[in-house]
Amino acid sequence: MNFSAKQVVFISFMLFSMFFGAGNLIFPPFLGQSAGDHLWAALAGFIVSAVGLPILGVIAVAKAGSLNQLNLRVHPIFALIFPFLIYIAIGPGLAIPRAGSLAFEMGAAPFLPENFVESSGSLLIYTIVFFGLAAWLSMYPSKLISLFGKLLTPILLALIAIIFVRSLFDPIGSFESPIGNYRENPMFQGILEGYLTMDALAALAFGIVIANTLTAQGVIDSKKKSRYMMYAGLGAGLLLAVIYLILGYLGAGSSSLGQAENGAIILSNIMTYLFGQSGTLLLGIVFTLACFCVSIGLITSCSQFFSTAIPKVAYKVWVVILAVLSTSIANLGLTQILQISVPILGMIYPIAIVLIFLGLFDNMIKRNSYIYITVIGFVALYSILDTINKSLLNNVWSEGLEILPFYIEGIGWLTPAVLGLIVGYLLGKVKGASPVTRTNP
Repeated sequence: MNFSAKQVVFISFMLFSMFFGAGNLIFPPFLGQSAGDHLWAALAGFIVSAVGLPILGVIAVAKAGSLNQLNLRVHPIFALIFPFLIYIAIGPGLAIPRAGSLAFEMGAAPFLPENFVESSGSLLIYTIVFFGLAAWLSMYPSKLISLFGKLLTPILLALIAIIFVRSLFDPIGSFESPIGNYRENPMFQGILEGYLTMDALAALAFGIVIANTLTAQGVIDSKKKSRYMMYAGLGAGLLLAVIYLILGYLGAGSSSLGQAENGAIILSNIMTYLFGQSGTLLLGIVFTLACFCVSIGLITSCSQFFSTAIPKVAYKVWVVILAVLSTSIANLGLTQILQISVPILGMIYPIAIVLIFLGLFDNMIKRNSYIYITVIGFVALYSILDTINKSLLNNVWSEGLEILPFYIEGIGWLTPAVLGLIVGYLLGKVKGASPVTRTNP
């Protein structure tokens, strides 16, 4: 079966909605306000990492055939452990419950009586309804193209377009001088900010949803499926880039409204300026819709993965389990969850990035699978040590780790990755055999 251009657009809309959550809303405005006159250079860097890495992640999974096929190139044990870490970290361990909490804080709390918001029951009631609806819609993954592509994504894009057009007729203010690292290296700082979105992890996780959706639509041939997955990744990336440009532009002009501590406050100030009191309502709708779409996407992808990994538990049962877990965790208090989940995310994110690039260049290294093992192994060792240092040892090892280039900037794993590449290449030359049985799609 061949897909029409219209169907490819709908799949791109679907993937975009799964990516575009509350974090994607608040990062660009804060970058814009901080970058000021250096906005476009900073946004260029931001798009390179915040859009480029997720697109490359989708393409890497598409080329390999599945995330499992990509992981097996490292080692069967790695293929068993690493996906579980990804799906738990970006699923019930952090991202799904956080989406429900943020939707409550930005989309419901401003319109409820203060006494009710402060009570423990308000968040519980909201998250039960929120995740109940998300679970209900996740029960039918084959219908996600219609839900996202034809309904939710067009609504979200239309709301953002309304905000942008309004800002053109009523300019917020002029760009001001950049602050912090945006003064000297705006593009590099933008790259680092985009890196912190960690959307490359989501790209690896969402591949299973796109692949299964294509199968449900009648695309069986693996080459066609890979091609359409790449198209979806490029389409979603283009939409993300456009939205980031709009939000960054709005943030850059918002300095006249006062400096803010985060992107959520900046957006609130912008909406109040442009639309008055109704701006709070419009922003609440945008946040709620974005968080709702991401929740559906994450519940669907995690349930499809766990139902495949543990086939004795059906997909719909996993949907219910994840919805209940996410509701419970959202009401336990995300502060404690963040203390556990964020270090785990920081540990696995460098591994995900190097895995993506190894997958993209597989044609060049497939005769030497030692490279997969040594690069992933070196980066994993660095990530584990860095996580222990920051989470358990109060940065006792930082003086030694700072010897690594770009450690302070948060990408100290580059040196271990290069060393792993060299060692893997030399091992392959010396031993002349692959230590891993490759399974191609």
